[in-house]
Amino acid sequence: MKFRLILFTALLLTPLAALHAAEPRPNIVLILADDLGWSDLGCYGADLHETPHLDRLAQQGARFTDAYAMSVCSPSRAALLTGKHAARVHITIWAEGSRGGPKNRKLIEAPSLHDLPHTESTLAGRLHVAGYLTALVGKWHLGDADHYPETHGFDVNIGGTQWGAPHTFFWPYSGSGSFGPEFRFVPHLEFGKPGEYLTDRLTDEALRVIDRAGDQPFFLYLAHHAPHTPMEAKADDVRHFEAKLRVGQHHQNAVYAAMVKSLDDSVGRVLDHLKQKGLEQNTIVIFTSDNGGYIGTEKGQTVPVTSNAPLRSGKGALYEGGIRVPLIVRWPGVTPEAAECRQPVVLMDLFHTLTTTLSNAKPNGIADGIDLKALLQNPVTKLNRDALYFHYPHYYATTTPVSAIRSGDWKLLEYLEDGRRELYDLKDDPSEQIDLAHRMPDKAASLLKKLHDWRTEVNAAMPTPNPNSR
Repeated sequence: MKFRLILFTALLLTPLAALHAAEPRPNIVLILADDLGWSDLGCYGADLHETPHLDRLAQQGARFTDAYAMSVCSPSRAALLTGKHAARVHITIWAEGSRGGPKNRKLIEAPSLHDLPHTESTLAGRLHVAGYLTALVGKWHLGDADHYPETHGFDVNIGGTQWGAPHTFFWPYSGSGSFGPEFRFVPHLEFGKPGEYLTDRLTDEALRVIDRAGDQPFFLYLAHHAPHTPMEAKADDVRHFEAKLRVGQHHQNAVYAAMVKSLDDSVGRVLDHLKQKGLEQNTIVIFTSDNGGYIGTEKGQTVPVTSNAPLRSGKGALYEGGIRVPLIVRWPGVTPEAAECRQPVVLMDLFHTLTTTLSNAKPNGIADGIDLKALLQNPVTKLNRDALYFHYPHYYATTTPVSAIRSGDWKLLEYLEDGRRELYDLKDDPSEQIDLAHRMPDKAASLLKKLHDWRTEVNAAMPTPNPNSR
């Protein structure tokens, strides 16, 4: 009786956080591709690419058909790690682009931060406090050395820098010329050998993180550079896909297909390693991309890097091809097998889902994302959210400055140079070919008001008239 009284008293005096820490918590592997389009995987309809490992992952978990990112890389990464919309964080263009935009266009681009502020609470920071080993392997692209991953809650940073892409995908991963005269390198990958491929080496490093975590729960953020430019792949893989090219295929770039294959091989290696270590049933695996596929051509080439068909346009644009991305989640004991979810979700939701469920942290008071666990358990669950919003107040090859809203199946775009509006019914017209703005002015007006109210609420930075523009 005396022992029971002592035990009961001890439980009353034990902090809740300590009790929570004692509970077994799943590891998290978050794999982020760079510029991978919505239709670039076999399980999303790719007609040239081969992605058997990702297709198998989709069969083991939940595949989202209507998942969204921002339209370019740094904003998506900021949104993913903070759970806040990129417009609220004021990172709306990639880091290098924040230094200044074109001066000969109708508008001066909106200001955008180069560095993720230290005042932001990140996914890594939340999980670190909750007892997780937190590691970034790969691309960072959220600020200079004073704002590197180590300053935002990551215990380990392998390869993360201010740059958005490597000079080359082959060891020693350094040099200048691919993206201007600046010398670029990928740190902590020094001891390689000729012919070593970046996607493979980052995977090697990711497996070492898993091994070194020991009994500590870990958050592995494997942020691949693939399949971003420069278009470089292993020669045997390129030849394989060159032999598969056929007239009429949406995808026609054999080098890009080979880069996607290496990305898929990486996912397969991570999944196999988790299984070999006995961690498969205690690890959440999430795979997604930071924006739609890049549909331009690399210098000296005539074949587009990729196609997002049947979706319209690509990276940079706020049409579906620029913002809709693949998303696959395997959460043992939560996600049913081979589930397909058609509810619109966005990258910020992952922050709220993981921090709320795993770190016992209080919500940060920002409602830009929501906890998806109920949806992961039952993919037909209706989410309590009225709309998703997008804001790209900059120029890109695919767009002029633009904002957009998706509410249900309705989507409105507002182009900021002239106030032009486009309205689409995504249910009947997912390719956004039939503009209904003039036929349905009341619907367009109501969505436009919501969009304007949202921009005011998040204090979205706006472009301004260019006094030197004709």
